Amino acid sequence: MIEIQKINILCKGKFLEFKEIFFKYKGKNRVWEVCSSMNSVSVLIYDKDLDSIILVKQFRLPVFLKNKDGFTYELCAGLCDKDMSEEMTAKEEILEECGYDVEVGRLEKITVTYSNVGSSGSKQSIFYVEVGNKDKVHTGGGIDDEDIEVVELKRSEIEKFIFDENKVITPGAKFALLWWIHYKMKS
Repeated sequence: MIEIQKINILCKGKFLEFKEIFFKYKGKNRVWEVCSSMNSVSVLIYDKDLDSIILVKQFRLPVFLKNKDGFTYELCAGLCDKDMSEEMTAKEEILEECGYDVEVGRLEKITVTYSNVGSSGSKQSIFYVEVGNKDKVHTGGGIDDEDIEVVELKRSEIEKFIFDENKVITPGAKFALLWWIHYKMKS
């Protein structure tokens, strides 16, 4: 049994909240620091006409602080920070980041994952969608100052890409690409 005894909010930003949590677990008093974050969605996009997976490449400051480069390869993704369903959030992100306009009914939910389990326990729902030329309405790139580069990953390059240690590829993207190889590429 876990008993939360006290929560101190150490600082709060626009998207994150850093807390110190005092709790009792298995009869022992404990303290843990937690960075609360919003739920998110991500989407593995396969463009049938290009025979390519569509990823995004963008600069991430926390990664830069670790490797002095900061560029990551990710699934199209976004925070669930509006009063919308996960599917509507995914649709909006696909349009903003990658330039495809898809109906929510075409989205296939792959799974739900939790990352950063020792610090934030971020929940992310991962979706899949197939698109084509008819769905492409603009070049993508994100909104405001997101500075997102749309990347086309050819079918023949996927397996090599997943294990390329010279690229920072998010765990969710690696998982989704392996899922695609197992369930979609071979079918």
